[in-house]
Amino acid sequence: MSVLFARAGTWLLVQAAHADTVLMRQVGQERGWFEKTTAIASGLMTIAVLVLTVALVPAAWNFRKSYAKVSDLLDRIYGDVNPIMREVSSIADNVNYVTTSVRTDVQQINATIAAANLRLQQAVALTEQRLNDFNALLAVAQQEAESMFVATASTVRGVRTGAAALHHEDDQVDAPDASLMSSEELEDGYDDSGAAEAGPTRPRVRPRRRGWA
Repeated sequence: MSVLFARAGTWLLVQAAHADTVLMRQVGQERGWFEKTTAIASGLMTIAVLVLTVALVPAAWNFRKSYAKVSDLLDRIYGDVNPIMREVSSIADNVNYVTTSVRTDVQQINATIAAANLRLQQAVALTEQRLNDFNALLAVAQQEAESMFVATASTVRGVRTGAAALHHEDDQVDAPDASLMSSEELEDGYDDSGAAEAGPTRPRVRPRRRGWA
């Protein structure tokens, strides 16, 4: 179709320049179906391009306006979000610092608890050892007390036995003296039974036998 337009334009120019010129048109060969189809397809493509151009120009303009609006919106959002992001970053730093401090404190507390547990175990072991020593001391003291008690009982028994033996010997020694005193009192005619009933005991003087020097 563009070829036809070119030919028509050339013909018009020639007519305007040479009004009295006789033109002779060469009759060309008749075009085949392929050339016709190509010409029709070319025309359709040209029309389609024009339609698309007419449709895309407003769309491109609208897209440009939309892009400008979106860009402005993004700029405003960035301006609003930037302080928030700074605050969030500061909060994250503070949280990290607090977490680190808490972790350090927890580690110190764990170390303190471990040390206290170790000392408690040592104290329990020492207390158990002291209790065992005290129990051993009590056992030894009990044995010593039992031995002392047995020794004391044996000593007391021995003393009692010795005292009883001495008392028995004194009785045996005093028996002849008592019989001698009774015979002397009978000879003298003096009986102190009434004196014992009359009052307290008084010192008694034995009378000397007759015939003694």
